[in-house]
Amino acid sequence: MPRKQLHLNAFLMSTGHHEASWRLPESNAGANSDLEHYRNLARIAERGRLDSVFLADGPVLMGDPGRRPAGKLEPTVLLTALATVTQHIGLIATASTSYNEPYNLARRFASLDHVSGGRAGWNIVTTAGADAARNFGLDDTPLHHDRYRRAAEFLEVSTKLWDSWADDAVVADKEAGVHALADRVRAIDHVGEFFRVDGPLNVERPPQGYPLLVQAGSSEDGKDFAARYAEAVFTAQQTLEEGVAFYKDVKQRAEAIGRNPDGIKILPGIVPVIGDTEAEALELDAELDRLIVPEYAKRQLARTLKLDPSELHLDRELPDGLPEEDDIEGAKSRYTLVVELARRERLTVRQLIGRLGGGRGHRTFAGTAEQVADTIEHWYDSGAADGFNIMPAVLPSGLEVFVDQVVPILQERGLFRTEYTGSTLREHYGLPRPANRLFDTVPSGAGHTGIGLAAAAAR
Repeated sequence: MPRKQLHLNAFLMSTGHHEASWRLPESNAGANSDLEHYRNLARIAERGRLDSVFLADGPVLMGDPGRRPAGKLEPTVLLTALATVTQHIGLIATASTSYNEPYNLARRFASLDHVSGGRAGWNIVTTAGADAARNFGLDDTPLHHDRYRRAAEFLEVSTKLWDSWADDAVVADKEAGVHALADRVRAIDHVGEFFRVDGPLNVERPPQGYPLLVQAGSSEDGKDFAARYAEAVFTAQQTLEEGVAFYKDVKQRAEAIGRNPDGIKILPGIVPVIGDTEAEALELDAELDRLIVPEYAKRQLARTLKLDPSELHLDRELPDGLPEEDDIEGAKSRYTLVVELARRERLTVRQLIGRLGGGRGHRTFAGTAEQVADTIEHWYDSGAADGFNIMPAVLPSGLEVFVDQVVPILQERGLFRTEYTGSTLREHYGLPRPANRLFDTVPSGAGHTGIGLAAAAAR
């Protein structure tokens, strides 16, 4: 019996995920705004038959621009450009429910899905931090639980808008002079706690029905949201035991509300640093760490821990008396991951900065291509992952090495596709096209996501 295959997603970030990658002689320090750089990365990922490429985003300048390239192109715009130079690979963009409105965002993702022929995905996030709030006229970030309640209603409105056109609405009958059937385009008349939206959307129903719905967040609220709505979850775990526990937790939460747990793909991040030998990989990892500017990195760590930088000393462990997770309003799960990593391994601040420099809390693994494939297979077979969010430390070289050396090993082991067998991102992930909840007609081959059931359960 053939093995169930894993899913691989390429998480693209300017010159790479290591914060010092831009300092390497071969790096393009302006890559963050260079369209050709991203076109090249998308082509490499598609050559490897990866499921999708993914772009992070946020409505604020992320971190200290002195530390690393901090500017970012808006991801749905960039992915629209990448759709024109690729044919198969999925295109996932991050967009916040905290500082957008459902109508405009639903339209943007429907447009990307149409332009790409059904390859769009939405990484649904809430946004924490007073700096982001002040960009939108607020004094501080909304409370954690309130952000997730808004996100749930935001997604409910978005899916209604995508459903506001029946799949058979457009008939384009030139002889009769009828382009679309008026009774197959319907207002949604949504009135809720956060939004009032009449609809219908001014874009026809997306080719996939809905873009692939992705979520990133591992707090209790985040896991509940993932269980109700997500079809793929991007997450960060440092140990296999943590990965197994998270995987079981989310799948059990989904099953408890009536969803098929196989309809949620859990994809931990991994930062592979690959060499021809293990020693070569370790040296590349060490070289990158040597290029970290400690004072920049210490300020960033202090922000994460809600401390003044003066409270952190490079050659000492983290101070006692750090806040509890319940007292943190933003990025709760990442805060806990960083503190537990430091405490578990008794790391000094300097050592912790090095551990976080490659992937901001995602697991970094340095070794040969065979060793990287082994660790991916081990996590997959151990029930810690349905696949991985691949986060090369250096781009484009790290993605090229992964595609040319690791992917063939996984293919030989029967763990990964050798050719694309579908044309949409949902087909890559083995997920059905959602039925239209506002119309009686269910398209041929349609299926149900957890949206309708989950939305009803949330009310």
